[in-house]
Amino acid sequence: HALAHTDNSELMMSSIINRLNPVIAVNARALNRCSSAATTSSSSAPVHNNNPGLKPSRRAFSIMTGGFFAAGGRSDIAVARQAAGANPEIAKVLVDPKFPDAFPFGEQEMQRYDESSDFLFYSQPRFVQHIDDDAIGALTKYYAEVFPESGREDTALLDVCSSWISHYPKDYKAGRISGLGMNEEELGRNPILSDYVVRDLNEDPTLPYEDNTFDVVTNAVSVDYLTKPLEMMKEVNRVLKPGGLAVMSFSNRCFPTKAVSIWTATGDLDHIWIVGAYYHFAGGFEPPAAEDISPKPGKTDPMYVVYARKKA
Repeated sequence: HALAHTDNSELMMSSIINRLNPVIAVNARALNRCSSAATTSSSSAPVHNNNPGLKPSRRAFSIMTGGFFAAGGRSDIAVARQAAGANPEIAKVLVDPKFPDAFPFGEQEMQRYDESSDFLFYSQPRFVQHIDDDAIGALTKYYAEVFPESGREDTALLDVCSSWISHYPKDYKAGRISGLGMNEEELGRNPILSDYVVRDLNEDPTLPYEDNTFDVVTNAVSVDYLTKPLEMMKEVNRVLKPGGLAVMSFSNRCFPTKAVSIWTATGDLDHIWIVGAYYHFAGGFEPPAAEDISPKPGKTDPMYVVYARKKA
């Protein structure tokens, strides 16, 4: 159901943040929401967050967006064919997002239940799929529809927070396909990468590439772990060619102890707004848009993309 517009839509995002529960309590609650069993930082695969959002966060989201559901239309930037049964409200979130004047997330919203080094967490390779086969297929299909034509030597792609699999179309060819991730063994097993770099973006959010290098930058099911998302998105914009495409995709699965508190305290619709805000406040992008590409809503892992092009 669409969220109702509230009389409090003029409240700023900062006031919503101030009313959130303490970070530890938020993340502890998220652990219970994601799994009925205890989940620790040693988990080998992410777990589901089947709850689309707590009631308080849904009200907060309605306030954040100022009643965007009344608006219509959608962006035509990199829109793939919408999956049958997809949630139409996803695309509406960023039609009229009513972002505040200043970036609304600070240190508290980017804290995590487990603040230990990410290199420790990712030191052991995880050769597992973080979303189910249907969701992977949906993302691969989306990539096939929005990527530049395969086989062009002048095309360059970058997969940020990459691993042993990038979900790119099978046999896709480009002059360069770079990967940046946390585990060298995983990156070395990724057959589509032509080169890779190991880097913890939460320690150093810079991208070790020249300006205007890539036609497309992707980030699959990892945006929820970024503690410096604004800095990273500014870097994504810097390394994209003018008119280049950035695609952030995510589901409702996560390592809850490593996801940032603003993510674990909110639901799917909120996440669209949050990622849209990353693009907006990074600057240099066309207005972001969102798509629900979930292959079988309610039966498989959901799959969402938030995307924008670098201003030409």
